[in-house]
Amino acid sequence: MRINNNLSAMNTYSRLTSANTAKSNSLEKLSSGLRINKAGDDAAGLAISEKMRGQIGGLNQAVRNAQDGISLIQTAEGALSETHSILQRMRELSVQSSNDTNTLDDRREIQKEIEQLKSEINRISDSTEFNTQKLLNGSLGAVGTSSDKTIADVTSATGLKVGKYELTVTQEATQSTNTFTAPTDFTALTNDFSINGIKIDLTGVTSATDFADKVNAQTEKTGVSVDNNGEVFTAKAYGSSAEVVIGGTDYTGGTFVAGDNVEVNISDGDMVTEELKGVGQSVIYRGAELEVAGADSDTATINVTKSGAALHIGANKDQNMLIDINEMSTKTLGSSTNKVKDIDVLTQSGANEAIATLDEAIKSVSAERSKLGATQNRLDHTINNLTTTSENLSAAESRIRDVDMAQEMMEFTKNNILSQAATSMLAQANQMPQSVLQLLQ
Repeated sequence: MRINNNLSAMNTYSRLTSANTAKSNSLEKLSSGLRINKAGDDAAGLAISEKMRGQIGGLNQAVRNAQDGISLIQTAEGALSETHSILQRMRELSVQSSNDTNTLDDRREIQKEIEQLKSEINRISDSTEFNTQKLLNGSLGAVGTSSDKTIADVTSATGLKVGKYELTVTQEATQSTNTFTAPTDFTALTNDFSINGIKIDLTGVTSATDFADKVNAQTEKTGVSVDNNGEVFTAKAYGSSAEVVIGGTDYTGGTFVAGDNVEVNISDGDMVTEELKGVGQSVIYRGAELEVAGADSDTATINVTKSGAALHIGANKDQNMLIDINEMSTKTLGSSTNKVKDIDVLTQSGANEAIATLDEAIKSVSAERSKLGATQNRLDHTINNLTTTSENLSAAESRIRDVDMAQEMMEFTKNNILSQAATSMLAQANQMPQSVLQLLQ
């Protein structure tokens, strides 16, 4: 018999420690309701459940985002409902004014009410907002333009929708600077140009292209050629850019000389007179007319993009839908030739024209309200889908992370009994060395 090491007591103590640890873990799970309280409980399960938690939180927020979108739509649609009523009243007044039983004074009184109704339509368009964001002034259905060259200042881009409105681009024109190089000297006079002693007739030259054609026609004799390059406008998709050639060069009289490998800058008022050829030009892009009123460069880049209010209706990146609302003011409502702002019922013909204009305006508002209603219905289904997905993910996450209370209580009871038994057996094991004293008596 040995007394220095009580192996029975040591073994019993180890069992007691294990039982107490298991009992402690069971108490932690039972008190929290979670099977996984720390990574050591289930490392893989913790990683999976955390990803699911992120998705669940994102889905729940997406539901709230969609509900906010519905609130925005309802705000806009409610305002358009009143605009509809106003347009219907204006149409009634126009029909009344088209009757020649009315005198000019009668029609003036009718026109007064129409002007007030116009003002109310514009007020609704300008003041309807959701969370400080304007809804009916066109800012949620806009086309933007930009240029990577200094060519134009956009003066009426905000609030324009492709296919609906006219976009005017204007800019303070300045002198362009072009650079020519030549390996030999040459001089130029009005309608009399020579290179290396070869005369070139400049009659009829009004642009850089004409000048290049005249010079290049004599290249074999002079050994000199001129390049005149330009880009043309090519339609692009939303979000991309295209170039428009809007400039030209008119050459008048003057003299310039270039030596071997010498660059000559043609400046304003010296040899070349720059005349802008782009004034009054326009480009039709997806139904929107872009008018170019001025430029200081030969090419322009116009970026056309579609914008609106983006609703994030998913748990992950870029899961958006776009809500675009056209401007609903008197300057945009109406036909392509006549707008509500121009309605004048002081004459019978004017009243008849007003009826046609108001019919188009009512049709536009109806289309806008229908679009908003369709979007709202879509969001209702979106919310239902998001809610169902969130519920299913929550159930899956619960199966991974939550504790089975019945099973864990069973484990706790077992470990508690083992702990009590080990405690009793440890007391017995500690008594075993006492038997050695019997041998010493």
